[in-house]
Amino acid sequence: MKENKYDDPGFFENYSQMARSVEGLNAAGEWEVFRSLLPPLQDKRVLDIGCGFGWHCRYVMEQQAASVIGMDLSEKMLEQARLRNNGPGITYLREAMEDIDFPPGSFDVVLSSLALHYTGHYDLICRKVHNSLSAGGHFIFSTEHPVFTAMETQDWYYGTAGQRLHWPVDHYQGEGRRMARFLDTDVVKYHRTVATLINGLLDVGFIITRVEEPKPSPAVLEKYPEMKDETRRPIFILIAAQKPSAV
Repeated sequence: MKENKYDDPGFFENYSQMARSVEGLNAAGEWEVFRSLLPPLQDKRVLDIGCGFGWHCRYVMEQQAASVIGMDLSEKMLEQARLRNNGPGITYLREAMEDIDFPPGSFDVVLSSLALHYTGHYDLICRKVHNSLSAGGHFIFSTEHPVFTAMETQDWYYGTAGQRLHWPVDHYQGEGRRMARFLDTDVVKYHRTVATLINGLLDVGFIITRVEEPKPSPAVLEKYPEMKDETRRPIFILIAAQKPSAV
């Protein structure tokens, strides 16, 4: 199944009002850590899978990359990307992540921000990304953390006074489809374990170079105090992998 709730007018309107949609990368609590995982981008050919509003594409070109292709299944996302974050070297492409089909060695860096939990074909994407990278190329992505996706409720356990007591985790080993509630809409996501995320990369030949479970920085918490509970459990997992260099 290729999830595309983002072209639903009501859902897209709600998404457009999120801080990260309005203010870009600096309003994303995980951005500081994600940025630290990126290799030097100067003169690199980059692919952004699930590019959304194109904030990462803009950043890539600000780092003097040779070019970046931002791909997304949502036409509404791409419309905003072209309006907000267009420029020389940036190409936007409407395509599902499962359908990427670039010649071997097309890119030096592939990145993806919060898109892979929308696909049931993670292993296929790992294989296609590995094929599309040059020798020594990098794959860096963020996805919703398995602690967050295990239960469809994706919510806290509350006390009688409405206080957040703890984050429940159950059915962790039962991988697969989840119908989650996001922005007042039922959205299909896919739960997979940490082992599956890592082994999917190893199985196609990647080397894992870093794994992070970020929390909002002090600066982000000062600006967005409502994010304070995001320090109590991980919501995202970030993984950096590299294709071995040619011998």
